[in-house]
Amino acid sequence: MVHEIARVGFGEGTNELYDRARPSYQPPALKYIRDSVVLPPPLNIVEIGAGTGLFTRALLAHPDWSETTTIGSLKAYDPSSGMRAVFTEKTRDDRVTVAEGTFERIDVEDSWADLIVVAQAFHWCPDYEKAAQEFARVLKPQGTLAYIWNLEDRHGVTWVARTRDVIEAQEAGTPQFRLGLWRQFFNTPSYRKFFKTAEEMKWKYVLPVTIEDVVTRSLSKSYISILPEDERDKVVDNLRNILETEQKTWINNEEGVFEYPYETTVVIIHRR
Repeated sequence: MVHEIARVGFGEGTNELYDRARPSYQPPALKYIRDSVVLPPPLNIVEIGAGTGLFTRALLAHPDWSETTTIGSLKAYDPSSGMRAVFTEKTRDDRVTVAEGTFERIDVEDSWADLIVVAQAFHWCPDYEKAAQEFARVLKPQGTLAYIWNLEDRHGVTWVARTRDVIEAQEAGTPQFRLGLWRQFFNTPSYRKFFKTAEEMKWKYVLPVTIEDVVTRSLSKSYISILPEDERDKVVDNLRNILETEQKTWINNEEGVFEYPYETTVVIIHRR
């Protein structure tokens, strides 16, 4: 059960662009997730919707996670063979494996995981009750479930708001994170039965980017990657016009590097 736009938009041929264009994950958010895990190491971790391994590699490199005794095993899952191919190419660690899997089907035994992580993906979940059942099955008692998202911060910066308007006009009814549909997870019977109350944290920060970086990042969106070429070209032209004319906060004007406001959201939920 994979959304058709996600299946095609993140399918073969889009994955290298995704890995190159998308931002990594901020150290404070990774530390927050580590501090939220109450079970002792070495930790068994399940990552669902692992994509090309952007989150996995950030986790492995973070000082709070990088000690060899912290992670026992990390089993990553993604429904896209193209994503998994890039994951395998770029993520080299003997403790890490990647396989086909979805929110409703995780190939591990009951009560195996100390931590389940879903990075930049849970808004694509098609059935929140089935996901809650599967997460409860896989997690140990007192285990941790963590959702994390990066999103452009459109508030207070005109060019970001205008570029987001261009991008969001192409969403074609997809269940994007910003819409909050994923919060229906908290209304499921299995969430109320098996999980404690969720905790949510946000971090604001800026990334150094060029116009090309912003355009490429936009093209990595699933619903934009599947557009016919002429429509995709119109999106790019609109983005470039905004980026070339709107006032930006420069980091290095000569090199064309400016601030890109971002926000990271982390949701932590503990198994009863």
